Amino acid sequence: MAAGQATSKAKLEALNGLFAVYKKQGPTSADVLNTLKIKLLGEVGIKHNPRKRKKQALKLGHGGTLDSPASGVLVVGIGNGTKMLSSMLTGSKKYTAVGELGKATDTLDATGSIIRQEAYDHITRETFEEKLKKFTGDIMQVPPLYSALKRDGQRLCVLLKQGHQVEAKPARAVTVYSLTLQDFSPPLFTLDIECGGGFYVRSLVDDLGKELASCAHVKELIRTKQGQFNLEEHALPEERWTIDEVARSLQPCPSPSNPEPGKDSSQQAEPQNDHEDQESAERES
Repeated sequence: MAAGQATSKAKLEALNGLFAVYKKQGPTSADVLNTLKIKLLGEVGIKHNPRKRKKQALKLGHGGTLDSPASGVLVVGIGNGTKMLSSMLTGSKKYTAVGELGKATDTLDATGSIIRQEAYDHITRETFEEKLKKFTGDIMQVPPLYSALKRDGQRLCVLLKQGHQVEAKPARAVTVYSLTLQDFSPPLFTLDIECGGGFYVRSLVDDLGKELASCAHVKELIRTKQGQFNLEEHALPEERWTIDEVARSLQPCPSPSNPEPGKDSSQQAEPQNDHEDQESAERES
């Protein structure tokens, strides 16, 4: 190994903590971690094979899945930082979501097939904003069928694609700290959302459409903040996925007891490991 690579390897091995990367639309969160690992290990002359199950040369995990069509902040744990990712799964997150009234899809987003169309010309901005109040605070929410939640060890989204019958998971308690209508240009509307762990933006938009005596789905989703990491200040674009940039971006690992706005969640969740190609059960959309 060349002297430069040896120095870089020492820097890489010393990285322990949390940082954020920008996930673009298209790849899965696991794909993003594999690309990141390939880039970091490539700097020190090590080829990464994501299919190998042997001892990992670099330990990475993410703190909460972003669906393939979504973009924005993806928090990454490196080294010992992976032990702190449970606080990211249960912590506060912010999203900007663009929804479309009048069309419902099987996946509740734009990647799915249209299964229903309804009129929406009766919906006013005032009516919309009034309905939002019902979805603020501690609410019950049914997760989407197309999700990474599992039945008998298999993700529901995989079972559906294989043609299996899948029953909806029971409603569960989630928290919405703030929910505002930023733009209303029917059929499109834009929401700013701050929520706790386990919340599905896709379910929110679908439920909103029904509450408005119509239907709706998510056209675009951006995670703008997760925990202490926000999109503008902290999310590294792919061209900056280098050892030095990661080292400059590392932040102290937050304690799992750090409070969310309004309350603290003590629920623990397993960090998501790209080596196992897992998606978080808290599928964020």
